[in-house]
Amino acid sequence: MRAVLDSLYRGTGALAALGMVGTLVFVATGIVTRPLGLYLRGTDAYAGYMMAACGFLALAYTYKHGEHIRVSLLLDRLGPRARRWAEWLSLLVALAVVGALAWYSLRLAWFSWEFGDRSQGIDATPLWIPQLLMVFGSITFFIALVDDLVLRALGREPARLAVHGQEPIRAE
Repeated sequence: MRAVLDSLYRGTGALAALGMVGTLVFVATGIVTRPLGLYLRGTDAYAGYMMAACGFLALAYTYKHGEHIRVSLLLDRLGPRARRWAEWLSLLVALAVVGALAWYSLRLAWFSWEFGDRSQGIDATPLWIPQLLMVFGSITFFIALVDDLVLRALGREPARLAVHGQEPIRAE
């Protein structure tokens, strides 16, 4: 199960990286074609969709690498028992917030599909298509938080993904 979850997190990280490349391609295409008198419809909108996809798809990957911003100034001053309770509380609050994000992003995509919402731009893209990447990224982040919660409940520290062939990093 650990290998499946880690593959999921790495996969969303790879998709986020592809989204960054896609953003570059759409922005560069717009920059290069405008002076030539060519106008490719929707390049600005698609660059925006790619940027949003990057942000959401990278959430679980960066979290599992321990790269999200942690305010440890307070945690470092707590004793072991108080720190453990603060870590649990933080994890539960994050789970509630990300769970709400996942639920409402899923509802948004569903309603966009159901009502046939399209972008306001010249591209007229059905909005549920780029919104699905937001849904997938937020659900994957929720899974990563549940993963950490289960590991903590089992008395283990959450594992962080290995970087470039290194051993997985154990959380503090």
